[in-house]
Amino acid sequence: MSNYNDFLKDFEKSILRNKRAIEEVELIAVSKKKSEDEILPVINLGHRTFGENQLQEVIKKWPSLKSQFDDIKVHYIGSIQSKKVHQIIEQCDVIHTLDREKIIGIISEIDCSKIKDKTFFIQVNTGSEAQKSGVNLDQVEVLIQKCKNYNIKIDGLMCLPPENETPDKHFEILQSLAKNNHLKYLSMGMTNDYDTALKYGATHIRVGTAIFGLRN
Repeated sequence: MSNYNDFLKDFEKSILRNKRAIEEVELIAVSKKKSEDEILPVINLGHRTFGENQLQEVIKKWPSLKSQFDDIKVHYIGSIQSKKVHQIIEQCDVIHTLDREKIIGIISEIDCSKIKDKTFFIQVNTGSEAQKSGVNLDQVEVLIQKCKNYNIKIDGLMCLPPENETPDKHFEILQSLAKNNHLKYLSMGMTNDYDTALKYGATHIRVGTAIFGLRN
């Protein structure tokens, strides 16, 4: 897995270049569309944080892998269908994509013991893109307040900048929103723009291609 080791060197250099501490940034290896056989070499190199965007893939791969490596954390980074909330909470450790009150209401009905150790992010649609999940900018603070009303602790914000724009503006918006609302984490930055995301305070970087190669 030279891909992983080579990327990790560049990633750590980028963290230090942006005057960040390595221990304050979590690298999420996005393993969507990758098989257990493709994921295992990365696990065997010591990596323990992985991202998936479809529940059926989580169910197919991760119970088996987690039974072998009990310190693995699975991050859910896909859009959430209301009928799948219970299973996503059951199978994943960190949820990056809360974006509407209906989902938060369903989570609030789940037994507290099942969600107390989970980490939750609100996904923000910083580019107001109709085809993309995420709460619109003018509704972010409304949704944060609704989470408080439901006793759901929000730990951070997540975004996917528009592909046809430079990401700086979007990362800066997310950083400002997190600061104004006293949120600790920022999930932003992928293979092509993680260096910029680090400049704006990213704490969770989601990287697939640079680690696993291109997907089919």
